Amino acid sequence: QVQLVESGGGLVQPGGSLRLSCAASGSIFSMSSMGWYRQAPGKQRDLVAAITSGGTPYYADSEKGRFTISRDNAKNTVYLQMNSLRPEDTAVYYCNLRLERDSRYEYWGQGTQVTVSS
Repeated sequence: QVQLVESGGGLVQPGGSLRLSCAASGSIFSMSSMGWYRQAPGKQRDLVAAITSGGTPYYADSEKGRFTISRDNAKNTVYLQMNSLRPEDTAVYYCNLRLERDSRYEYWGQGTQVTVSS
């Protein structure tokens, strides 16, 4: 069983930065794609960024140039560096793990709140 624990959320002013972390338990982290999703109140959960087991990143168009996803396989941790934050970035951010060789094995974290407000 895999557990994902997010941290690093909080309240930040527009234009500020936050770094989210997601630590995974278990032994399949290095064989999995990792993703960050977000869900604002009343809206669907959307992909923000993802990174393959080999370290290739993918970003949603609205986050390109502002967010950076990275991973440390030695620490079983994925990060999301968020810069130039906007009020519309306010949401609960969720970490996702998906085993690349079998996508049926997919896990979610509990979420961390990010609020961008002055």
